Amino acid sequence: MNDKINKIIQLLNQEYGEKKWKKRYAPLDQLIQTILSQNTNDKNSNAAFSNLKRKYPTWERLLEASENDIAETIRLGGLANIKAKRIKEAIFAIKEERPELDLTYLKKLPQEEALSFLTALKGVGPKTAACVLLFSFGKPVLPVDTHIHRVSKRISLIGNVDRLKAHEILQQMVPEEQIYSFHINMIEHGRRICKTKPKCPDCVLNLICESATYFYPEIKILKTKK
Repeated sequence: MNDKINKIIQLLNQEYGEKKWKKRYAPLDQLIQTILSQNTNDKNSNAAFSNLKRKYPTWERLLEASENDIAETIRLGGLANIKAKRIKEAIFAIKEERPELDLTYLKKLPQEEALSFLTALKGVGPKTAACVLLFSFGKPVLPVDTHIHRVSKRISLIGNVDRLKAHEILQQMVPEEQIYSFHINMIEHGRRICKTKPKCPDCVLNLICESATYFYPEIKILKTKK
């Protein structure tokens, strides 16, 4: 499997470029932004986040707001009532634990301890927690979204497992120094090529993908010649 994952990483890096880590948001901002990104696209979640920051310049101000007001502010991001409740509960729980509304201290914690703190917050699962640690601190934690889950199953990196188990398998499989690039490139590949209806003839992974011949039987000829 080491040879296979290394080949996949190499091909994805060649196709989309090897990505180097750069900080996106402060960790608490990243947490809120990731909650907003659940079950919607980047355009809508980014717009909802901008609206939220504009209306509530500090997260302390948001704590004073009603869930209805928060929901109206993030309405275009989808599932507004659910996300408003999750955001307010998460911020309240952090406020109860910490003297300040700030998660930068997580950088100094062991990785598992930081993950445990985040996943103990209501509405924060492994993917959201991993996004905070990867994007805000560059920690080698691999978030698995719907694209990565779908592509990983098709290329037989994982079996027919749920996303929680996929987190565990891929975390152990992908070399730490490639986790960031793998995450970004797998999402890009899932959006462009390996969609619900995949474009296997255009896929850089089709010669090592067990599913390609299912969707496009003619690829079997290319594999035989290879």
